[in-house]
Amino acid sequence: MSLSLLSRYAFFAVCVIFTLASLPFLEHDWLWPITAVTGVLSLIGLFDLMQSPHAVRRNYPILGNIRYLVEGIRPEIRQYLLESDSDALPFSRAQRSLVYSRAKNETADKPFGTLIDVYQSGFEFIGHSMRPAPLSDPSSFRVTVGGPQCTQPYSASVFNISAMSFGSLSANAIRALNQGAKLGNFAHDTGEGSISPYHRENGGDLTWELGSGYFGCRTSDGRFDPERFATQAQNPQVRMIEIKMSQGAKPGHGGILPKHKVTQEIADTRGIMMGEDCISPSRHSAFSTPLEMMHFIQQLRELSGGKPVGFKFCLGHPWEFMGIAKAMLETGILPDFIVVDGKEGGTGAAPVEFTDHIGVPMREGLLFVHNTLVGLNLRDKIKLGASGKIVSAFDIASVLAIGADWANSARGFMFAIGCIQSQSCHTNKCPTGVATQDALRQRALVVPDKAQRVYNFHRNTLKALAEMLAAAGLDHPSQLSAKHLVRRMSATEIKLFSQLHVFLKPGELLTGEVNGEFYSRMWQMARADSFEPQDAAAA
Repeated sequence: MSLSLLSRYAFFAVCVIFTLASLPFLEHDWLWPITAVTGVLSLIGLFDLMQSPHAVRRNYPILGNIRYLVEGIRPEIRQYLLESDSDALPFSRAQRSLVYSRAKNETADKPFGTLIDVYQSGFEFIGHSMRPAPLSDPSSFRVTVGGPQCTQPYSASVFNISAMSFGSLSANAIRALNQGAKLGNFAHDTGEGSISPYHRENGGDLTWELGSGYFGCRTSDGRFDPERFATQAQNPQVRMIEIKMSQGAKPGHGGILPKHKVTQEIADTRGIMMGEDCISPSRHSAFSTPLEMMHFIQQLRELSGGKPVGFKFCLGHPWEFMGIAKAMLETGILPDFIVVDGKEGGTGAAPVEFTDHIGVPMREGLLFVHNTLVGLNLRDKIKLGASGKIVSAFDIASVLAIGADWANSARGFMFAIGCIQSQSCHTNKCPTGVATQDALRQRALVVPDKAQRVYNFHRNTLKALAEMLAAAGLDHPSQLSAKHLVRRMSATEIKLFSQLHVFLKPGELLTGEVNGEFYSRMWQMARADSFEPQDAAAA
């Protein structure tokens, strides 16, 4: 027998031999605990030798289990012991600590200078003014959403809770988020899982997200039900309607709520059957072309009593959004708002290929949408929201500078109610009770305490935004533009965002004198009657 073989089985053999040898001497009290331990280990070793799925355990009985134990706790070891303050996995310790501090109403100030390498390529900052402006009241940082075809416009905060469904989040998480939104007078997006009783308990403003599953307003075969929609949409608590075309976590994939997370309450809220995975199709059945989409928007606006109606999407094929823009011009029907999500991901679990390699990042998508609307003279009629890894005042300022009117945050508000980034949202075993339907686990989330933290996080973040704006010589977030945001290109060069990107002038796409071949080509490929491009070969 080789030395290698002996070393692999040595520990197992010692346990077995000790257990058998000690049996005649168990009258000695001190021997019982040791024999019990070696006996259990011997049984584990026998099981390891007999099982078939894991080759490591067959070759290294007992000791092979250490590999799986360490692998199981690797994320926690990395997060708590190994990662630096700036490792974004997907949010860095510094980002999480900022949210926790502001949510707890603790100071987030840091002494002794920045830990960021300000000479590293990609570093971004906002220039300050030699004549700072007086500090503005953060409660005035609002934007009116509702175009010329809307009869019930909504005054929205520039910072709101992004889409997270009941089902993905626990009942207590929804309660805390909505109560916090009520305290701070900002909007809470329901996510596509419809409006649950927990969204209604505290009366916070709601943006009702309508996904391809039409949850809360669907027929028995999963199609859109106008009557059920009107009943819910006309509730005064619902302030805006948002059609979800795609989400940054998995654009083009649809959504899945695993059946083990579907409770009777979720089934009743969504209008689905128990015992089955809750599937959101990858595309809508209520429309199939940009023109039909505009008529669907008009239908929702009428059924809701004139409330703002818009859509959320992660940019994919550029010509498809321009096809929607052409449909706006052709029909004269305009959405009141558009929310641009980014491929940076979100709370939903997704295939790794989608998380890593599908969809356009939020900033590029936002800039493209902003430019398209400017080029069609529509930008002043349609408001833009942005969603994607936004947790700080600088994050908000940076998206407003490149075209957004307001910012949404999902994971930032999850941190505010206790999320520790365990990345177990899809397992129903969230350790903090945020993303689980386990009644015992979610009991750990105390609603009044966490609602106050939601309010604190929102208030303190907007306070920081007010201080940034004042330093830049500005009074209101709407005054931010691309000339205020700066990026380091190399060790010796920095550029304003207004120098980095192409910004279309009002009406450029209409006149045909477009500043940039890319926009001109995408406009030529776009069709109002189809999401397919004009020239399939060119795509």
